[in-house]
Amino acid sequence: MGEKIEAGGFDLSDRQRYRDKLRQCLTGLERLLADERFDRPKNLMGLEIELNLAGGDGMPRMLNGEVLERIASRDFQTELAMFNLEVNIAPHRLGGRVFDRLAEELRTSLAYADRKAGEVDAGIVMIGILPTLERDDLVSSNLSEVDRYALLNEQIVAARGEEFTLDIEGVERLSCTAKSITPEAACTSVQLHLQVTPARFPAVWNAAQAVAAAQVAVGANAPFLFGHELWRESRPPLFLQSTDTRPPELQAQGVRPRTWFGERWISSAYELFDENLRYFPALLPICDEEDPLEVLDAGGVPKLAELVLHNGTVYRWNRPVYDVADGVPHLRVENRVLPAGPTVTDVLANAAFYYGVVRALAEESRPVWTRMPFETAADNFDTACRYGIDARLQWPRRGRLGGLAEVDAVSLVRDELLPLAEAGLDAWGVEPADRDLYLGVIDERCRRRTNGASWQAATFHQGLEAGLSREEALAATTRRYRELMQKGEPVHLWPVGLREPVPMG
Repeated sequence: MGEKIEAGGFDLSDRQRYRDKLRQCLTGLERLLADERFDRPKNLMGLEIELNLAGGDGMPRMLNGEVLERIASRDFQTELAMFNLEVNIAPHRLGGRVFDRLAEELRTSLAYADRKAGEVDAGIVMIGILPTLERDDLVSSNLSEVDRYALLNEQIVAARGEEFTLDIEGVERLSCTAKSITPEAACTSVQLHLQVTPARFPAVWNAAQAVAAAQVAVGANAPFLFGHELWRESRPPLFLQSTDTRPPELQAQGVRPRTWFGERWISSAYELFDENLRYFPALLPICDEEDPLEVLDAGGVPKLAELVLHNGTVYRWNRPVYDVADGVPHLRVENRVLPAGPTVTDVLANAAFYYGVVRALAEESRPVWTRMPFETAADNFDTACRYGIDARLQWPRRGRLGGLAEVDAVSLVRDELLPLAEAGLDAWGVEPADRDLYLGVIDERCRRRTNGASWQAATFHQGLEAGLSREEALAATTRRYRELMQKGEPVHLWPVGLREPVPMG
């Protein structure tokens, strides 16, 4: 949500006017779709990575303002809290050696940012949740000094009307409360964008929803929060609970949370934008001067600013995006399920797997979403978040039998999804060298049953067994993680355990 927003109060008329503008925007979107005004296929993908700042001791550093000033690049932006940054990579056309080109760009950008962060005794850590974060780090005073974050926090807290409850039961149980949305900042993610035509959008979105569980199973990298070992990918339950505007009574009534997997397969992009208006009250009722219908009547292309802003406050794991580039509107699917890290190679392996498998699933003659209930996809997602590489998922049987079967996530990926991803990358025109290198990383993670989350947990427990306290083991694990992240070998090759000496007695 990168719009320039200035803090200020809202009155009743602001909300009514905003609701009216949202309806106008939705009508405008409907007309654009009916008139086939959208961009032609361009096979464009984009990538954003949220990052953490930590010191040489492994502890978070609240220094993003100082670090961004030193980086001085529009590719890097603030994120929600002072220990967060985000790097945005310009769109690339899927094909050729695209993943190798992305790898070079990312390594160059991250190395430069890390050097600049080092000037203020900080460093870049690419990880789902920084293991050393404590509750005192995630308070409103550590929100980034940007008006839109303060305003968003104010509005979500006002809608909630009481403290947020964080209650996650995994390997251990975390139960606490928060007075602000700042715990959301612990969740550092990778966003994968894919520009699609309106005709292809529903198949791509449905495919992305179906495969989200497999993405998380092989890519999980967030097992710790506030000193507790929770789910293998703890970001989704944390994000849901830290942005939940519903008090318990509304939760009991079945009111939908703003962090949302969804509830059905779709047949058009319009359905998702329409749901956002029908189900979710505005958090930031800021109106643009543009009249979208007048712009359309004059033959122009509206920005649909209110629709875009509202869409950015509904946290779907696969989000629809409307945007205008060079005067031409387009749609994107924004895939938000993956954690950051562990290395550039791992991030691009996750990306290659996603772009390949989504293309193949979207083009199947008997699509997976016609053979699997949506509720099963949602259950699979939760299961994968909880158990990571060891998850067992429900997936449609092959052949005439039909129905669903329970299968190891690693078997599903190796036996069915990786061959589909290979075919999908071939269809994009990705060169075999890129395809084989990055899909090979996914295959090796499955073969060794290793990902970022399993490495973190195993290394942490070795630290405990060697006599470290929990806090010392988490800090040492974070330091070792950063060291191996900088070396760049993919996580399935990382040796488990701490290299540094452990104090005796």
